[in-house]
Amino acid sequence: MQVHTSRFGLVEVDDQRAIMFAGGILGFPMEKQYVLLHPGQDSHFYWLQAVTRPDLAFVVTDPSIFVTSYRVPVKQEQLAELRLNSLDEAQVFVIVNKRQQVLTGNLQGPLIINVQERLGGQLVLSDRRFTTRVPLFELSRTLEAVSA
Repeated sequence: MQVHTSRFGLVEVDDQRAIMFAGGILGFPMEKQYVLLHPGQDSHFYWLQAVTRPDLAFVVTDPSIFVTSYRVPVKQEQLAELRLNSLDEAQVFVIVNKRQQVLTGNLQGPLIINVQERLGGQLVLSDRRFTTRVPLFELSRTLEAVSA
């Protein structure tokens, strides 16, 4: 399939890579189908691109890379909706935002993807240990280290 994106232009993606979010993503309930674009082999970040809206894409990452203690408490019925037996069968991502020189992750609204079935869902966690803006990565330190 061909996916129009505002960042990368027209991208060819295997139909089998489409991910269906039956409930959409918070704020975008009508957008159900997405593809995961990986901009580079060495990157820990991906673009979750809406198939029908070139302007709708989220930067996402695996939160365990940055917050090793992060564990998603998933209820059995949530697993069943995604056709999963356990969270070990899924890939967990969080949406990333940039606030000044810090990349933050929404650890209260993780995205759970059944990689085999290509089904996704966004959870809203009531656990207040993690927020919608957990610092993941400070850009200024990285830039200073590279230029030193």
